Amino acid sequence: MTTSLTPPRRERSLQDQRARAAFWFLAPMLVMLFCVAAWPLFRSIYFSFTDTTLSNLYGGKWIGFDNYLSRRELSSGRVLWRGTLVDPAWWNAFWNTVRFSVVSVTIETILGMLVALVLNAEFKGRGFVRAAILVPWAIPTIVSAKMWGWMLNDQFGIINDILLNLHIIDQKVAWAANINTAMFAVLIVDVWKTTPFMALLCLAGLQMIPRDIYEAAKIDGVHPVRVFFKITLPLVRPALMVAVIFRILDALRIFDLIYVLTPNSDATKTMSIIARQNLIEFDKFAYGSAQSTLLFLIIAIFVMLYIWIGRVDLSGESGK
Repeated sequence: MTTSLTPPRRERSLQDQRARAAFWFLAPMLVMLFCVAAWPLFRSIYFSFTDTTLSNLYGGKWIGFDNYLSRRELSSGRVLWRGTLVDPAWWNAFWNTVRFSVVSVTIETILGMLVALVLNAEFKGRGFVRAAILVPWAIPTIVSAKMWGWMLNDQFGIINDILLNLHIIDQKVAWAANINTAMFAVLIVDVWKTTPFMALLCLAGLQMIPRDIYEAAKIDGVHPVRVFFKITLPLVRPALMVAVIFRILDALRIFDLIYVLTPNSDATKTMSIIARQNLIEFDKFAYGSAQSTLLFLIIAIFVMLYIWIGRVDLSGESGK
């Protein structure tokens, strides 16, 4: 006697077929992702535990954690610590990166939300304004850095000329070359370029909020500020979290803008730049690989912490 498949078994079989089909559709993308992302990452981590140099990529010897932290006793009895974790240049780059990331992402998030609220309103020419606001973000970073480098130049830059005419400064300032103003110049350029990106993502979140909620709040006489904090901000929070995560990732690994605008400046040198210097310029390939690995771990920790904080509600309980 033959028995037909029961509905649950037939449903499971269909689900298994769909899962297998989905896997085969995704397989080429997974292979490509492994080749261009995972494999270089694994190789970089491996190199960080060797004494590999740029001139001898495949002849390095395994030295363990010496590139991160090593201890050596001198004949005088003193203990000498070496490695990235005790390198003052690395920690200077680390704190530069953290300061840049916190300040830039905070300013861009606030300005991006304000711009998105304006673009979400009904007014004549809104489509043109929405397109125009994206121009700074559409310009390649290298072009933006060179353009602002000319504008901030102390001899013929237009920024100094405007500030002198407005009597805000009394002498020309080398904004990108001065150690006291270099980070400020980098922040200005990054905020100008990336705020439209934050505004675009925030605007996408605002567009998903039903209009009848605002109409009901208007009928009830709720103040606009209260509407923003009680309705708009909670509902746009998922889109805002995605925007901030993207910006944190970009800010922590910032390279091109600072490399072009303020080259070799200790005031703005970031983790990506110091890792690149050791990898390429100083022929300390393994040492630079260790710094690149630490940068990867720091980015992963920052993102996980941010996601965890974002999932905690006001009552202190983790969101489902």
